[in-house]
Amino acid sequence: MPSAFDLVSAHADNPSAFLALNSGNEFFLDERHDGVCAFRPAGRHLLQLGGPFAAPGDRAGLLDAFLDQATAQRRRVIAVQLQADDAQLYASRGFTVNQMGASYAVELARFTLRGSPFVRLRNKISRARRAGVEVTETSPSDNSGELDLLDREWLRGKGRGTKELRFLVGERDGPERKHQRLFTGTVDGRTVGYISYSPAFGSRPGWLHDLSRRRSDAPPGTMELLNSTAIERMTGEDDGQWLHFGFTPFVGLDPALEVPGASGTVARVLRFLGEHGERVYPAAAQLDYKEKWAPHVVLPEYIAFQGRVRPGALWRLGRETNAF
Repeated sequence: MPSAFDLVSAHADNPSAFLALNSGNEFFLDERHDGVCAFRPAGRHLLQLGGPFAAPGDRAGLLDAFLDQATAQRRRVIAVQLQADDAQLYASRGFTVNQMGASYAVELARFTLRGSPFVRLRNKISRARRAGVEVTETSPSDNSGELDLLDREWLRGKGRGTKELRFLVGERDGPERKHQRLFTGTVDGRTVGYISYSPAFGSRPGWLHDLSRRRSDAPPGTMELLNSTAIERMTGEDDGQWLHFGFTPFVGLDPALEVPGASGTVARVLRFLGEHGERVYPAAAQLDYKEKWAPHVVLPEYIAFQGRVRPGALWRLGRETNAF
């Protein structure tokens, strides 16, 4: 029987699909269909990531089987980070579907840092080099103790009581970490930052810019130097690859991108969070970082609630992802 990784890598057309393989997730399989649904139980709900990862002719059938299981368990499904095709499929099954944000990607073969639009970015990269930042690609398992300390320092810097997001972001020590890449930045042998990259599958294959962490005293431009070095390495390896910067909630919201039956209330809440929700998620800072790389593609992403949207479902989503 194929593994969850085999099925996701074969069928997913979602830049964040690798996150479905995070520890703590469960996998629904049905012998009648070639594919997998990734989810985790969350009280009276099943929280699903990315829709059904299945062969084109099996997507609808696999979703229906998954929904039958949820009904048998007296649970409702909340699906997040759906692509546009997923959004239509879930709406056809009676879900309330709203755009939740957007994801961003650059095509590596077309990417360049030349020209006046990238002057500030080049200056930041040069500043980090002058400060002595050295970039190395290592195994995600290397220096795990030092990187764990960096993670804890980074989280403390977010403020008392802040918890690290889960489910919607990757992990450095997950069960499929052998497929990931890790670039670290050091100054005089001390790690000051890192970025992990996860494989991206489907029509825009390549890599997902996943976790990024830096020490509070890391030289300015450290993260830009890390990412530009990774881009140089990846560009030289294969033609046609993409670098995905991942999903950012509450940004790129456009009424023209909503599907029929979208909730006006949910749309207003998401727009409010985009304008005033920095304490929930630093969407503006994330967007600023992604846009400085001049993405070639911006893809809307959606959230779907089975039936009408209930306050309890929103609360459960926030609790399970540590957004609340």
